[in-house]
Amino acid sequence: MSSQIPPPTTAGITPERFSETLFFARDSRIAIVILTIFMAVGFGLRVHDLGAESFGEDELNKLRTVEEYRANGLSGKNGEHPFLMKGLQTLSIAAAERVNAAMLVNGPMISDEAAIRFPIALFGTFSSLLIFLLASELFGRSVGLISGVFWAVEPMAIGFDRIAKEDSLVLFFFLLTNLFLIRSQTGAERGEEKWLWKAWAAAIGFAALMASKYYPHLLAISGAYYHVFKNVPGKRWNMEAKRWLIFFAVMGVAFLFLNPTILLPETWREILKFSGENRIGHDSYEFMGVLYRNQMTAWLSGVPWTFYYVFIAVKASTATLLLALIGLPLLFRRQMGDGRYFLFFWAFMWFLPFTFLGGKFTRYFTLVEPLLLISAAVALIWMTTRISARLPTRRWAIAFHVAALAVVVAFPLWNSLQAAPHFRLFTNSLGGGRSAAGSYFPHDEFYDASSRDVVGKIAEMIQAPATIATETPELYRYYAGKLGRDGLRFVSLSDRESVGQLTSGDLIVLARGRRYFSNDAFWIDLHEEGGRLVAATDLAGIPSTRIYQIDSNKKRTK
Repeated sequence: MSSQIPPPTTAGITPERFSETLFFARDSRIAIVILTIFMAVGFGLRVHDLGAESFGEDELNKLRTVEEYRANGLSGKNGEHPFLMKGLQTLSIAAAERVNAAMLVNGPMISDEAAIRFPIALFGTFSSLLIFLLASELFGRSVGLISGVFWAVEPMAIGFDRIAKEDSLVLFFFLLTNLFLIRSQTGAERGEEKWLWKAWAAAIGFAALMASKYYPHLLAISGAYYHVFKNVPGKRWNMEAKRWLIFFAVMGVAFLFLNPTILLPETWREILKFSGENRIGHDSYEFMGVLYRNQMTAWLSGVPWTFYYVFIAVKASTATLLLALIGLPLLFRRQMGDGRYFLFFWAFMWFLPFTFLGGKFTRYFTLVEPLLLISAAVALIWMTTRISARLPTRRWAIAFHVAALAVVVAFPLWNSLQAAPHFRLFTNSLGGGRSAAGSYFPHDEFYDASSRDVVGKIAEMIQAPATIATETPELYRYYAGKLGRDGLRFVSLSDRESVGQLTSGDLIVLARGRRYFSNDAFWIDLHEEGGRLVAATDLAGIPSTRIYQIDSNKKRTK
């Protein structure tokens, strides 16, 4: 290995790495100003109309857990997931209540939906900064700046940061962990005496990652990068056995501090249920109009291995996608330096298992989306370097750099502005554009976003007590309670016994993204079974749900 990998200098990067090609990246202050502007834009996109979509089923579970914490103290409720995100959401809900109380009666109110999602939007925004810093350590400030800017405005990234799920937090702390780890390497190679403190900070960062989601395997990425340089002659970055023991001790203490609910027996019971796949609420996932088993242990018999590759192809902004395809082979060039090895381990240890595992959701891609953006940034810098070298004057080169950044960033920014506030529905021209939105990954694209509107329509149509069959009865029950319609009875569309008791006047709700093996018959031949369409909802013109009313006494037996 030592004969193949050049000796590490700064963060293990050879002198042939990209220089600060972009003129506005040569001065760190200018780069920070540019990044800050785009981060502000990205934050605005992430929090704009953050409560526009109703809760997803998982988000409601988080709200219920927050209510449990506030009423009775810490508990093991929702214990299959760590405490950190729910702790942040508890603070956010409490802060929103204070802000709402301080506002004028007719002033805008912060909804529970917005409050429960705000911490993720905030951390997602600052992931731009961490991507900038990490990519700068690996490939230089020019690549770091473009990568951070892409994250700020890319519709795919914004969509992930607008749902109350742990994946964006995992990415934030993964980036933070490895930023400190690689800076400890940089410090060691430069002869800094206190480089170990950065290693201990990396341990705390990974503890925060584990307190966000139980992903211990991600430490293998950092460990593999360290191991590659372990036997390089002359290297100073040495985490001998004693130092690794301190690393894990620091991590353990920080983990207990950030995830105190791990000490509760109820938490362990929930974890065991979840790890045994006993908490899977539905039997399948709809991908490109076809239903597949959605279990990790289904392997290649589950959701197809092409899932994430199709996702990249149809959900990335077209300009970003094209640049990433150009940048990918460039990353294999020796001139890119040793930082590329970290990216290789990152990609290998995510794509390999998730290609073959049978359980998939699009939000899992959050962790590796920066790889796509860094690859795109590498391509942009590579092209601007060659073109600007042929321009007659420095002034022309500067103008070209500004124009190149403006043009390339304009595409994802425009896509995001067009998609707002339903960013997950964005589909690029390769995927069919707006006309194909919601047809590839309906569960993750719609994510129960119309539930509040559906319940509102039902409340208007039905004045007497009635039964409504839906795949998310608890979610509908919550919104019915908000409207004071506790008399409405909701049952699961997959519960054959309950559905078989529906009679004339009762309703069936078919929500896109909630089609499963257990209810597929209703999607195929509902009209033949005595139902009529009485209402429908959409998200910015894209159909999301259909509401049918039974107009005969024919029993529902499917």
